[in-house]
Amino acid sequence: MKPKKFIAIAALVSVTAGCAGMTPTQQRTLSGGAIGAAGGALLTGIAGGNAAVGATLGGAAGALTGYILGGGHHKR
Repeated sequence: MKPKKFIAIAALVSVTAGCAGMTPTQQRTLSGGAIGAAGGALLTGIAGGNAAVGATLGGAAGALTGYILGGGHHKR
C-alpha cells in the first residue's frame, strides 16, 4: 500500500473510534498507535522501504509511548 492510504486509514480510525467511553490511558494509547502508524508508513515510504512494515513498527512504538504517557504503566 502507499503511504497516503495508511495516513487516510489512520485518520479514519482515530476519528471514528469514538473516545467518549475510554479512559485517558486508552485514548492516548489509541492516538499514539494511529499517529505512529501514519508516521511510520510515511517515513518508510519516503525512504523507499516497505510502508506496511513501517506502519506496523510505528504503530507499535506509538501505542507503547501513548500507554506510558497516559499513565498506564503506574496502575496495578
